[in-house]
Amino acid sequence: MVAPGSFDVRERLAAICGPGFAREAGPADEVAGVPARWVAAPGTVEAAAAVLALAAARDLAVVPRGAATKVDWGTPPVRLDLLVDTGRLAGIWHRDPGELSVEVGAGTPVRAVQAVLGQRGLRLACDPRSIGSTVGGILAADESGPLRHRYGTPCEQVVGVSYVDAEGRLRHADGWSMRGTDGPGLNQVLCGSQGALALLVSATLRTQAAPAARVWVTRSVWTPLEVHDLVRQALAASVAPSAIEVDLPAHRAILIPRQRSRQGPGTVALLLEGARADVLDRAEQLLGVLSGDARAVETPPRWWHRYPFEPGEVALRLTVPINDLHAAIYALRDAVGGPVPVRGAAGTGVVHAALPASLGAERVNAILMAVRGVLLFRGGTCVVTSAPPAVRQAIDMWGPVAALPTLREVKDRFDPHRRMAPGRYIGGL
Repeated sequence: MVAPGSFDVRERLAAICGPGFAREAGPADEVAGVPARWVAAPGTVEAAAAVLALAAARDLAVVPRGAATKVDWGTPPVRLDLLVDTGRLAGIWHRDPGELSVEVGAGTPVRAVQAVLGQRGLRLACDPRSIGSTVGGILAADESGPLRHRYGTPCEQVVGVSYVDAEGRLRHADGWSMRGTDGPGLNQVLCGSQGALALLVSATLRTQAAPAARVWVTRSVWTPLEVHDLVRQALAASVAPSAIEVDLPAHRAILIPRQRSRQGPGTVALLLEGARADVLDRAEQLLGVLSGDARAVETPPRWWHRYPFEPGEVALRLTVPINDLHAAIYALRDAVGGPVPVRGAAGTGVVHAALPASLGAERVNAILMAVRGVLLFRGGTCVVTSAPPAVRQAIDMWGPVAALPTLREVKDRFDPHRRMAPGRYIGGL
């Protein structure tokens, strides 16, 4: 049965977005298992503002959606009426005359932006691990890739944004200070908010010259402690890597001395970028530092840019000071009772891990409590980014959030009526 007013909402959305760009939601139109009622795809910034104004007038709960690469990440919305598809808010809208920045529609795939900039010898210092991610999506999830080691998160590349607030008003903000407003900084407004504060319609990002050469120096490893030692040695060598990544598969390391001459199951990989001669010199220096079976290649490892988890598994993100990264991984192994796949940024202390889909909610909760207890005293966190519905509903996906009172104030300020992705903000706000 169609709820009263449903037809009117659909017609209003169609009038705003155009025929064919507003419809009743289908089976695939859900967020973390919560189904939507309608889907709208505005084609202009003005239309996006009109859609959110309609949602405000009808008290509709809204969740923005880009390429849906991370639509199952985070906590489910407590209610969901309208999915706002940003796919038509795409394209490069403006280039800085000096090629220092570029304004990009929120629905633009990152790889499309890189392809266009590459024709001019430029790039964004953003390389998300989710294939097909949009610019709006990586900012909303604060999703970083290997280049974070040298250049920071994608949010740190932002010069300014345009967004529609919960009342349907178009607003502009310059960088982190949000000049012209008395609100909090841009990092609190959009980055990592999962669309729970506003609808991003465009972002102006810094550009940089694409490197002339890229070389990956890799070395096999056996244990998390070995990773710690190699990363420390690499950083002390002052070879200025653009990224330091680690891949530790679920493999029980053989610790018998006579077997240790064989290649280890894990890998540490460092990316060097710059002028070709300089890169080759630094690679040669790094080979001497890492020794063992270290080698330099001009193609990335197959696991580069990939998460270690598969659909249906429990996906974790561990963040800890790099000197304690090995302790965090050992704590996770101890809690699970054996090795689990771990992959991510060994040089910044942000790695991802996967727990088997077969684990029940009670077991997952026990693992989380044990790991979070260890990380609490090391300044670290363990967040569940995604999990099967039965597990997700029975666990605390965020863990302790020290800034929760401040985040609640931010949510109250930007979305007092709880219409923007309610329940999806940090801490489940």
